[in-house]
Amino acid sequence: MKQQRLVIVLVVLLVVAGLVWFRYLKSDSNVLTADASTNDQDYKPLSIENPRLRLEEIANTRKTEYKSGGRNIFVAQAAAPVVVAQQQQKPKPLPVGPQQPVDPPPPPPPVLPVKFYGYGTIPNGTVRLAFFTDGEEVHVVREGELLLNRFRIIKIGNATLEFEEVSTGRHGTAPLEEQAAPGGPTP
Repeated sequence: MKQQRLVIVLVVLLVVAGLVWFRYLKSDSNVLTADASTNDQDYKPLSIENPRLRLEEIANTRKTEYKSGGRNIFVAQAAAPVVVAQQQQKPKPLPVGPQQPVDPPPPPPPVLPVKFYGYGTIPNGTVRLAFFTDGEEVHVVREGELLLNRFRIIKIGNATLEFEEVSTGRHGTAPLEEQAAPGGPTP
């Protein structure tokens, strides 16, 4: 009984496949293109005076060399704005009278007194740990904790560390410094 059903299903599928195949072959013979429907009487050749090859123009084209304008043609970005040379302008006259005090330059970013030489993660969590050394002692600090009671670790990245000096609120970054292997060459 089960084999009879399988044979019937197979025959039905073969009949459907045969109908689809026959219809596909028959429809290809009746396909008309746009060129087949035009009249030959309406044909007008292009008005070219001399249809010979222009070998000198081809040779000149082959000799041309691409000169970049500084933009990568393979990247879909807007071109960098072109700086137009300005004509010399008259210097502005110096103001006469009291002058405004000049603001002092901003203080330099803070610098860590220790060396950031690595990072790690806790296997069960997403908290990152940063490893610091001052030559003798190793400090292990999590994101958000204080280092040497002066610096708050904000973010531990793969190559850099972001921190904040607690007393002034200034932010800074420290690069990951490679440590030479013991007994290896020093750069």
